Amino acid sequence: MKFSLHDARHFLIGQLSLLCLFGCSSKKYIKELPYQYSSEQYVESTDSIKAQVDSQFSKNNDNAEMLTDEQLRLKEKYSIILETMPKEINNYALYGYIDKWIGTPYKKQSFDEGKGVDCSYFVQSLYSDIYKETFPKTADGIFRSKAIQLFTGRTFLKEGDILFFRYDKFKPISDVGIYLHNDRILACTETGLNIYDFNDQYFQLRYVAAGRLKEKE
Repeated sequence: MKFSLHDARHFLIGQLSLLCLFGCSSKKYIKELPYQYSSEQYVESTDSIKAQVDSQFSKNNDNAEMLTDEQLRLKEKYSIILETMPKEINNYALYGYIDKWIGTPYKKQSFDEGKGVDCSYFVQSLYSDIYKETFPKTADGIFRSKAIQLFTGRTFLKEGDILFFRYDKFKPISDVGIYLHNDRILACTETGLNIYDFNDQYFQLRYVAAGRLKEKE
């Protein structure tokens, strides 16, 4: 194969370039490589990216509401008992009131934390303190109150609704309870005032209706 003078010239230039490239000292070669960022530029660049990312997401704060130790205790305790998300527990006055009475024995027509409690008496006191609404002390009296809107659908229940039960065939409205969350209710049975599963047959067979405070005009 024959080379022209022109081809030979290009071949020679190429070989010389390769010799020059590999013949140069490595230190000189590295020194002449263009370094894109100084350490300061790198820090500024990464800080800028971090700031942009942080601005898109809220920082995780376990106590963003600035709750007291007691409020945090109630939130944790009742989110576990009711099997619901902690964010659902925010009426600390309600749960603080309930917490003192859980486990109190049942005693008809009584409201004594140390001796016993009747649930209609308890609901009357709780609504007076927490919701600033005065009810009669009897289940039937609460049921007839003009301050509440009655309904029967369970899907509409929400925290604080009053539940009405029939235990006595001579009393259509025999007792009351309070709906909390996740089909958990506060009610009285022979074991006392406690939190129960509303789906239990004991309550389902006796459930009559529910009532919710009307919005004040």
